[in-house]
Amino acid sequence: MAEQTEGIQTVQNPDVVQKYQMAAEVSNRVLKLVIDAAVEGARILDLCALGDKSIEDGVKNLFAKDKKISKGIAFPTCVSVNHIICHFSPLPSDPEGSEVLKNGDLAKIQLGAQIDGYAAIVATTIVVGASKDKPVKGRLADVITAAHVASEAALRLVKPGLSNDKVTETIQKIAKSFDTNSVEGMLSYQQERNDIEGKKQIILNPNEAQRRDFETVQFGENEVYGIDILISTGEGKPKASSIRTTVYKKTGNTYSLKMKTSRLLFTEISQKFGTFPFPLRALEDEKKARLGIAECANHALVTPYDVYQGKEGKLKNSLKFVYMKYLLILYISIYFIIIIFIFTGDFVAQFFNTVLLTKSGSTKITNTLYDPEVVQSDKKVEDEEIISLLATSLKPKKKNKKKKDDKNASDAVEEKKDETKDETKTKDEQ
Repeated sequence: MAEQTEGIQTVQNPDVVQKYQMAAEVSNRVLKLVIDAAVEGARILDLCALGDKSIEDGVKNLFAKDKKISKGIAFPTCVSVNHIICHFSPLPSDPEGSEVLKNGDLAKIQLGAQIDGYAAIVATTIVVGASKDKPVKGRLADVITAAHVASEAALRLVKPGLSNDKVTETIQKIAKSFDTNSVEGMLSYQQERNDIEGKKQIILNPNEAQRRDFETVQFGENEVYGIDILISTGEGKPKASSIRTTVYKKTGNTYSLKMKTSRLLFTEISQKFGTFPFPLRALEDEKKARLGIAECANHALVTPYDVYQGKEGKLKNSLKFVYMKYLLILYISIYFIIIIFIFTGDFVAQFFNTVLLTKSGSTKITNTLYDPEVVQSDKKVEDEEIISLLATSLKPKKKNKKKKDDKNASDAVEEKKDETKDETKTKDEQ
């Protein structure tokens, strides 16, 4: 078997499956570490740095003797809060570098490790300060539950022979069940060695133009997918944020860069990160990186992972004033004005899983650590077809070979008995 699959770079090869699973073990472990550190007062920059360093530490001793095997970050740690949809991974020099988490913040954590070019990316959503004793309820619970349920449904629909348009349709149906929307135009990709954005794609909530131009494809055996589910409490209309882009990925394009700083930067990118996304803070000189990345991006040598956001929370123009009279010792009446602030923005939840479509069934190698005891929505899916889908096992149960063999043996005995009876009957008749 090993000789037959040697050289094959898909999950048909058990060695490839092992590398995916080893990368997933690192990703799952680091995700838990970052979740545990995501408490009130934690600086987002520190969480991102913690995740990236932990991934590097987690893979460095794997295949240590084989210097040809690359390993490291498949997707840099991003922590996107509340209305920020994705790709928030600030630099120390950015104004956003000082931002901290607060109790009640909805935080999306995404990261990934790779071994020999085989990536395991995972993302989850938490509410800071929430626990089984202090569960999440209301709109935050609705959007997180919708994203989780949509993710579970998608995992059951991404199977050989099924098509991507059914996934798109089902996810939006689930989102509507929770009075939410999947985020328009967001993509999930087929993954291959050294490529997390392969040919086949799944789109969320496409507009008319996107629906018209998007290619319907069928999933195939021995393929790998990164299934990215993003659900919003609002309309699900993303827009580019004014926050600086800090995550990039090298493309396959070529161009003769003019600036020496840009040339040195591009060499560093090629040597350190290959074709996987990276954060600017991982480069040797942040100041030169910010200068050189512009020329690289302008000539499509790298592609940016821009920060996207939903509708930002703002104070309503009509503030409610509450007057309270307080009597002092001198009987002087003082009126206090209490301004009640009302958040009117979107909340976006995310779950990302890496799944292998093997011959024996779908294998989800990542773990989002979702806990239904912590997230309690009073809404639920009522579509019977989707309920039936969610009730199915992700991976088909293995047939009991012993029972099958016993049944075959029993059938053979019965058949032999019948033959004996027929022979006896014939002799008697003679």
